[in-house]
Amino acid sequence: MRILLVEDDRDLGPTLAAALRAENFAVDLAANGIDGGHLGETEAYDAAVLDLGLPGRDGIGVLQGWRAAGRNVPVLVLTAREGWSDKVAGFKAGADDFLLKPVRIEELVMRLRALIRRSAGHGQPRLDCGPLSFDTQTGSFELDGLPIRLTAFEWRVLSQLMLRKEAVVERLDLLERVYEGDADVDSNSLEVIVGRLRKKIGASLIETVRGRGYRLTCGG
Repeated sequence: MRILLVEDDRDLGPTLAAALRAENFAVDLAANGIDGGHLGETEAYDAAVLDLGLPGRDGIGVLQGWRAAGRNVPVLVLTAREGWSDKVAGFKAGADDFLLKPVRIEELVMRLRALIRRSAGHGQPRLDCGPLSFDTQTGSFELDGLPIRLTAFEWRVLSQLMLRKEAVVERLDLLERVYEGDADVDSNSLEVIVGRLRKKIGASLIETVRGRGYRLTCGG
């Protein structure tokens, strides 16, 4: 899963980015409203964390720009402003959730996971696919009731497939949501990751759809 973090605080921004990466998220960090607005309008993200008081362009303007451009990414507004009027303005602009600073990392992660799950159309926090299960609250996977150890890249690929189980996930879409924007990506890297996943969960669960991408098949 790939997150856009738009935060101008020189200490908080990198701290939050590092904490989210420790939870297996890919994170692009923008330190002003101009860069954040551009990334949100041109790149693929599973969710965005947006500060309101940004240099260059304020958070409300950034969010309005994303929605005007047809970008439906879930947006969690992170702000030090406690006024109800600021929340009203944010929700009117298209925000999905608010979190006041100072923020607890655990709460931020849980809220992001919930936003991403709901945006994918899932009401329950636990997703099942044959012998495979995904607890979206904790981010953990199990196979036949036993925990699976995954690398960050494996987790990102499998979580995307699980959120869209039984549907074909295009190869380009997977690549965009697994790697950060400045990553140097090898052309065969996705195939290598999928190959490792098949060894861990069983080759039959991940179907290659030639010329398109992959599909997680749950069986009958």
